[in-house]
Amino acid sequence: MTLAFLTPLYHWIKAFHVMAVIAWMAGLFYLPRLYVYHCAVAPGSSASEQFKVMERRLLKQIINPAMIATWSFGILLVLTPGVITWQAGWWHVKLLAVLLMSGFHGALSRWRREFLHDRNRHGAKFYRIANEIPTVLMIVIVIMVIVRP
Repeated sequence: MTLAFLTPLYHWIKAFHVMAVIAWMAGLFYLPRLYVYHCAVAPGSSASEQFKVMERRLLKQIINPAMIATWSFGILLVLTPGVITWQAGWWHVKLLAVLLMSGFHGALSRWRREFLHDRNRHGAKFYRIANEIPTVLMIVIVIMVIVRP
């Protein structure tokens, strides 16, 4: 099976992939910050209920679709003939970092459900530290893609 039809679309696929990554990353940076602020209000308060709405909308309307688009366009990119040398070490490191980013996304979803049911088990410091995880993973991913060490 040949996927040569993807070759002329490469730049379009890459452009949409980058746009999706930007949207995904923006959400992954902002949601833990909302959790930091959510920790400062009493469970069941009107402020807590407002944070629940903001967190749900951010996750369901921006972060989830952006992750799906990122993965979809990323898969199309790697299936485009000549784009990836499958034996290259940078590719494996990048893929691992993207899988870890997706796992972090899953953790954010779990933490949102905990806030939703007023069962948050973590303090603001935890979420401040967690907020650094997507930054570190983004640095690894960008270096792997651009520098290809």
